[in-house]
Formats: sequence, C-alpha cells, structure tokens
Amino acid sequence: MEPMTIRSLFPTLVYSRRLQESDWRSFNHRLLRECQQLEHDDDAGRRWSEKNYPGGYTSYNSASRMHELSPTFDRLRQAIDRHVKSFARSLEFDLQGRELVMTDCWVNVMPQHVVHGLHLHPLSTISGTYYVQTPKGSPGLKFEDPRLDRFMAAPPRKADSRPESRSWVVLPAEAGNLVLFESWLRHEVPANQTKKRRISVSFNYSWF
Repeated sequence: MEPMTIRSLFPTLVYSRRLQESDWRSFNHRLLRECQQLEHDDDAGRRWSEKNYPGGYTSYNSASRMHELSPTFDRLRQAIDRHVKSFARSLEFDLQGRELVMTDCWVNVMPQHVVHGLHLHPLSTISGTYYVQTPKGSPGLKFEDPRLDRFMAAPPRKADSRPESRSWVVLPAEAGNLVLFESWLRHEVPANQTKKRRISVSFNYSWF
C-alpha cells in the first residue's frame, strides 16, 4: 500500500521581521516625532479622519506618499525595500524584469477604543505595516482566511489547531517590527483597549 500523501496547496504567506537589528530605537524616536508633527499640521487629514476613521487619525487621504516628502520616511522605505525583495522571492514572483516600488506610505494613529475595520488594499501587490509605537496590550494585525466565504458545512477548528488551520490569525504588534502580506489578503485591527496611542506606518508596493 502506498503511503498517504497530504499536500499543502495555495499557501498564504505573511512576512514578519524586525526592520533593522541596530539603531531601531533612535530611528523610531525620529519617526514618532514626525508622525506626531504630521498629525498636528494635517488639517485636511484630521477632517477626513473625523468622518472615515472615528476617534483616530490617518494621513491616508491627505499625505499618502510620505516617503517622497520626508527624508526619515524615505529611509524607512529604503529599509523596507530590502524586506520586500526577500518576501517577493519567497512568493516566487516573476516580475518580468521590473521591480516592486513603494507607491503609498501613510501614518495611522489609534487612540483608545479606535478600530480599523476589515479591508484589503486594491490595485497593489504587496502591502504592510511598520510599528512605530505599540503600548503594552496594543491590538495586533488580524488576518482572515481568504477562503472563508467558501466554507460549506465545515465544522469549526479545534481550539488548539495550528495557526495555518485557523480562520483568523493575529500577529502581535511590536515597535520596530515590520509585517508584509499580499495586498488581496483581508485584515483588520481590533479596538485599542490601552490608554496610550498605537502608531504605525502603512504602505503599498506595486510593479506596474
């Protein structure tokens, strides 16, 4: 009798790693000051956030190319570029001689009780988040199994099932860490239950 074969098909890869091994704390300090200054100066962004990101602030609709406006954010882009190349190799992308390029880069500030609802990043290839400030107890990044709407008569998973078998997986938010994922993968950030502000930088990469 031939041995049983079980294959893992159509994997969903998520990349998580520290942005840089040295000097990340001083870099985060500079980045944090610029995020705070942007929030203070960005009247248009605050008005947009009042309607579309209640209780929080995002520069998504007002200053979404921070890597082109600030040397500090451009240094962040340069560091992320190296990780994106590594992730693209793991995904076995055939980029046909072209490079993945950062197209968008914006700031997110989540005070207490603010939530970032389930969404994806249309018209992009790889998206991600870099954590600037994450108070103890900050919510992580919650990913949804992309097959979830196709599960028919499927029993629930065991409570101690492997992460890759679950319908939802949460990656902890830790200052200095970077998370990358394919842009079609839906994700959300649950409500911030801490009294301090959770601050991150989100971004998109495209190859067209």
